[in-house]
Amino acid sequence: MKELSYLNKYLWKYKYHLALGILFIIISNIFQIIPAQLVRYALDLVGDNILIYKSFQNLELQQSMYETFALSILIYGGIILLMALLRGAFLFMVRQTIIVMSRLVEYDLKNEIYSHYQSLPLSFYRRNNTGDLMNRISEDVSKVRMYLGPSIMYGLSLITLFAMLIPYMFSINVELTMYALIPLPILSVSIYYVNNIINKRSEEIQISQSGLSTYVQEAFSGIRVLKSFTRENDSINKFAIESNDYKEKSLDLTRVQALFFPLIMALIGLSTILTIYAGSAQVIEGTLTFGNIAEFIIYVNLLTWPVTSLGWVSSIIQRAAASQKRLNEFLKTKNDIVSSEGIKKELDGKIEFKDVGFVYPDSGIEALKDITFSVNPGESLAIIGTTGSGKSTIANLISRMYDTTSGEVKIDGETIDKYDVVGLRSQIGYVPQDVFLFSDTIFNNIAFGSDESDEETVIKAAKDADVYGNIMDFPNGFNTRVGERGITLSGGQKQRVSIARAVARNPKILMLDDALSAVDMKTENTILNSMKKIMKGRTTIIISHRVSSAKLADKIVVLDDGQIVEKGTHDELMAINGSYKELYDKQMSAEEYLEE
Repeated sequence: MKELSYLNKYLWKYKYHLALGILFIIISNIFQIIPAQLVRYALDLVGDNILIYKSFQNLELQQSMYETFALSILIYGGIILLMALLRGAFLFMVRQTIIVMSRLVEYDLKNEIYSHYQSLPLSFYRRNNTGDLMNRISEDVSKVRMYLGPSIMYGLSLITLFAMLIPYMFSINVELTMYALIPLPILSVSIYYVNNIINKRSEEIQISQSGLSTYVQEAFSGIRVLKSFTRENDSINKFAIESNDYKEKSLDLTRVQALFFPLIMALIGLSTILTIYAGSAQVIEGTLTFGNIAEFIIYVNLLTWPVTSLGWVSSIIQRAAASQKRLNEFLKTKNDIVSSEGIKKELDGKIEFKDVGFVYPDSGIEALKDITFSVNPGESLAIIGTTGSGKSTIANLISRMYDTTSGEVKIDGETIDKYDVVGLRSQIGYVPQDVFLFSDTIFNNIAFGSDESDEETVIKAAKDADVYGNIMDFPNGFNTRVGERGITLSGGQKQRVSIARAVARNPKILMLDDALSAVDMKTENTILNSMKKIMKGRTTIIISHRVSSAKLADKIVVLDDGQIVEKGTHDELMAINGSYKELYDKQMSAEEYLEE
């Protein structure tokens, strides 16, 4: 219950639902206890008067007495039926309070988890896979809801029924009550033992379910690669292995759970037998009536489902605790990317790196070493280097996806950690190397970056990114849906839509992270010419492995293995005859070869 205590704040929030639910449970239990008493009265009425009835045989008084008996039994039957209807009505109200409460908590909990996911830094998503994240917010929350709904409902029903019924049974006959309740301690010990096994196997199932979800998510995301390499059968076989592991763990749990119902029903049957045995002896002695035995048998049967549900409820609680433990692991994860002073202001766009070093916390890879450069407002900087040289890491530090390991990053003279994170990122337009488009229309994908993007802004951004013509060639134009991750568009079209999305928000700082890698040289030159207008008045960082993209920039920085090896203008670097010129000559030779 330690892990589940996290949910107490929600139980307090919906305390009126819970309080009304308890009230309705108590009333419904009253309406199932009263009929047993009516049965006792009816049987005792018949038992006490049956000899008198027989003594009036062949007399008119016997018929009159029969009619009186029949009317009395009919009245008792009618009252019992009324009690059953009233109990049904209040059971309905129980579900309308407690089960509804569980659904409301489920809604709140999912929103809390999703909101918390959104607040966590990029490093969190590098450490955890998507399938596991999805499984926790769906499967785990569903299991927690079962604890908040059926588990609490049946648990409260059991507690209140025992609190009301057991003392009343003792008040009637202590010995008979003891015989009826003898199996219950045995049942409790058995449940405690079996639930320890259930708890362990439930956690194993959750881990297996997360692994299965992760595998399926990756397979569907990479379906193009799977089909291209004709690995469908291998994928199916691996899924079968993962699914079989989940099946075996589920069957192991089911085998343990299968012990509950035979065990419980056997013990309840034993209670009934002991009740009849002990009660019959006392009827013979004259201390009890047949009505008392019938009443106690009904009480034993009333306890049958609550006691039977005890095992099921215990299993739900154990699985919910395992699920909440997994949820708490993420909910207790804190975001270390926070603002120290919460500065909110419109940026000018001056960027400074001073002796910046960075080591990725999840992998330990040293990506940057003693990086120092500056870009004035409205200027452009090209960062050139081979794959793995640390180019994209610089973009991540500017948008504060990570904090530096050493040194400092400044914007407009203030260290970046002083700025409000949302305010900072809202003034940065970022085009990632790995383009991601949402399964929506092209218009909505371009307008995604800003809450104020109207049709005119979207169209202008599409023209600036040289994708307007492609969009208008589609039958539905800007209303064309791009499919999951933009799968219906070519690589170049996706990159240009991504550029348009960044431009549409009119950012103070624009970062292009190898944004033209999927377009040919001709299209690249067209986009670069359009970018000249876009870059005016805003600080621009162009990250690329192509030297052709660097021609637009006022300054160029050449990275190699996380270090700056050269910096200057295009002409200055060509004159040095170093790494930049070597890379330039290679790429120009390759371009000329392709043109031939």
